[in-house]
Amino acid sequence: MRRAGPAHDASARGRPVPRWLAAAGLVALVMATYARSPSNGFIWDDDGYVQNNPTLRTPDGLRDIWFRIGAIPQYYPLVHSTFWAEYQLWGLDPRGYHVTNVALHALSAVLAWRLLARLAVPGAWLAAAVFAVHPVEVESVAWVTERKNVLSLACALASLLVYLRAAPPEAPPGTRPAPLWRYAAALALYAAALFSKTVTASVPAVLLVVYWWKRGRLALRDVAWLAPFFAAGLALASVTVWMERNHVGAAGAEWQLTPIERGLIAGRALWFYAGKLVWPHPLAFFYPRWTIDAHAGWQYAFPAAAAILVAALWLARRRIGRGPLAAVLVFAGVLVPALGFFDVFPFRYSFVADHFQYHASVAAIAGLVAAATIAIGTRAPRIAAIAGALVLVALAAGAARQVANYRDLPTLYASVIRANPESWAAYNNLGKYLQNEGRYDEARDLLEQALRLAPHQARIRNNLGAALTSLGRLDDAERELRRALLDAGEDIDRADARVYLGVALIRQGRYEEAVQELRNADRIRPADAWTLYNLGVALAASGDLEGGSAQVRASLALDPASAERQHELGAMRRALGDSAGAVAAFAEAVRLAPTDSAARADLADAHNALGIAQGGRGDLAGARREFEAALAIDPGHALARENLRRLSAAPPGG
Repeated sequence: MRRAGPAHDASARGRPVPRWLAAAGLVALVMATYARSPSNGFIWDDDGYVQNNPTLRTPDGLRDIWFRIGAIPQYYPLVHSTFWAEYQLWGLDPRGYHVTNVALHALSAVLAWRLLARLAVPGAWLAAAVFAVHPVEVESVAWVTERKNVLSLACALASLLVYLRAAPPEAPPGTRPAPLWRYAAALALYAAALFSKTVTASVPAVLLVVYWWKRGRLALRDVAWLAPFFAAGLALASVTVWMERNHVGAAGAEWQLTPIERGLIAGRALWFYAGKLVWPHPLAFFYPRWTIDAHAGWQYAFPAAAAILVAALWLARRRIGRGPLAAVLVFAGVLVPALGFFDVFPFRYSFVADHFQYHASVAAIAGLVAAATIAIGTRAPRIAAIAGALVLVALAAGAARQVANYRDLPTLYASVIRANPESWAAYNNLGKYLQNEGRYDEARDLLEQALRLAPHQARIRNNLGAALTSLGRLDDAERELRRALLDAGEDIDRADARVYLGVALIRQGRYEEAVQELRNADRIRPADAWTLYNLGVALAASGDLEGGSAQVRASLALDPASAERQHELGAMRRALGDSAGAVAAFAEAVRLAPTDSAARADLADAHNALGIAQGGRGDLAGARREFEAALAIDPGHALARENLRRLSAAPPGG
């Protein structure tokens, strides 16, 4: 590609636009496009990353984030450190987390512009603006969990900029980076990118492509100076691969693919991502999962076409320049971790996702904009400016509409069902959400639809069994859960099936069987708070109150922020005659109980139970306060009213 002049950057014809104003323009575009994002809530996976993440709540949690593998869903400690800091500032208010994501995306847009301008890419500012407002990027920006993407890209772009200042492409091949502090700063920024998301391990490879593009050749010392980058990237990428398989759960039938099948996925995915950049409609949180068939000849057309494109650009490099091939190589290279060669958990639902191409899209967008700038901008700059403005308006409008889909979980899953009616995952997840909200009939209908789409998915039967248990259809629930045990191909599904079955057996009064199922679940998935809690309930129901109390305590040690479990522990301690233990547990249940109107019955129950426990210890004044607190929350609470009446009727000193 030829060097960009003022017409190719953020400038008016003949008079360059000040850098601060061009940067402000990019920030303004991002802020306008994502204006509704701060009003969105938490969605899928945000519970594990933020809402129910115990490492965010204490100073010790910050140490665990960095030094205890398994403390966080993936070993991205810089991401979770930002969450830890934000939790100290605004708790679980989603607005702060969304604002941070939007700000990081704006920073990346500015850094992308400066990097492209530094490399003299035609249309650098316009390319950065397209990246800033492209609808494909919404999944990364409007989803709190994808702080991984927006933080890691900002760090990676900064690392590239600093390294290119230390070792400019214009310098002779193999030139020593200078000054060395700048080289060290680039390495530190690269480490920050890796600690945010290891897809950025491609940074040193991107630098080598840039040097080849600019110089036409590489020197051994170019590679040698980047050796520490490659070593750090390989080390942390290996941790990610291990975590994805052993901790996140990317293992099982969905990931049992042959090398040929993985190649077919990669070829198709490359064209899918390029196509969504050119025409971003429809977009979906879950795309259809392709059926990969190594015997279907047409599926080989995708990788073959990709190979032909690379070969054609190589052969044409002397006529059109090395820039187009460099853009394609960077785009494909950065996508490698998401192309099917490595197992990642989202492959359970689809082989592609918008957030997979957040980093790589910068190169593809830059290449497309540069080609358009050269073809049109130099000949008809006014038409090019008008066309560029129209493209930005159209993309920003599409992105703003997409942001609205991330308002909450029901809205998100409804948008998936509209775009991809065959998505069993959307029906399943929406059904589970409604089940947690107590809307069991609606949940059952959605889960049955999910089961029609994917009859062998054990997790759907697990959720359906839980919904049927809540509806009191215990025989039907048991049938679904025992079928889930037969279909389950993974430990997580088998463990869930046994826990749900244990709960259904408790409801049927079959306590010994329930204990056995829950102990089996504990062997499959040890140290799980939910399993231990239900095992405690089953043991207590079978008459082993001490054993049940011990299991509930163990559950609370793993997940202390559960009012329901504290309430259950209090009831067990009271039944054992441990008044002090009961009061302590009920007091903690009151402290933890939600205060919103939807949960006022639970909070009133907690105050009533605490009042009973305090009365049992002889603290009648404390008991009266708790009964009155229960009635203040729920004036119709019959038990609290009766307990208060009895307390008032008791003789003095009685």
